[in-house]
Amino acid sequence: MARQERAEQTRNAILEAAASRFDAVGFFGASLSDILTEAGVTKGALYFHFKSKEDLADALIDEQFTVWDPLAAIENPGLQTVIDLTQGMAASLQTDVRVRASIRLVIEQGSFIAPAGNAYKRWIDTIHGCLLAAKAAGDLRKEVNAHDLAQFVQGSFTGIQLSSQVLTGRTDLLERVTFMWRTILQSVVPPRRMHRFIAEGTAQVSETA
Repeated sequence: MARQERAEQTRNAILEAAASRFDAVGFFGASLSDILTEAGVTKGALYFHFKSKEDLADALIDEQFTVWDPLAAIENPGLQTVIDLTQGMAASLQTDVRVRASIRLVIEQGSFIAPAGNAYKRWIDTIHGCLLAAKAAGDLRKEVNAHDLAQFVQGSFTGIQLSSQVLTGRTDLLERVTFMWRTILQSVVPPRRMHRFIAEGTAQVSETA
């Protein structure tokens, strides 16, 4: 057990150091030697856990999906679930270097051998599933196409978080995402259903921050 714990600690140290470097300078700017120095591990230890820098980047890309974990127990996902997912991601981008690195790696999808377009698809598919449930429940206007809206939400969030990063270092990201949702809700939700949704996110989001 002690050996397993040490191995897990080493792996986490490598991921944390890689996230710090990828977040700061991107995939190409981060060297393995810098990652090793920051992690305080040997090259052999790194290659025990990761085959290459690309493999390390792939592992970090998966980190962004940890925002889904607190929402997994929801019995009836829908439109509020999507709001909470994006607000949870916004909070994670402010506080979690691994998630920030993950997002930067996805945006720089041409930077390494395996493009990360699948990450976009995973988000769109998850949002789409929630929106299909929302439409079935009458929470979306009949003319709204759930898949088109899922793509719009994903693209809007990506652009908003990038603008927030450049302009304020993401300090205003939660407010920007809230404004995004207030705007979207007015366009896609029947007026009689508007009271059901909280653009700031529900209490579940604060638990992920």
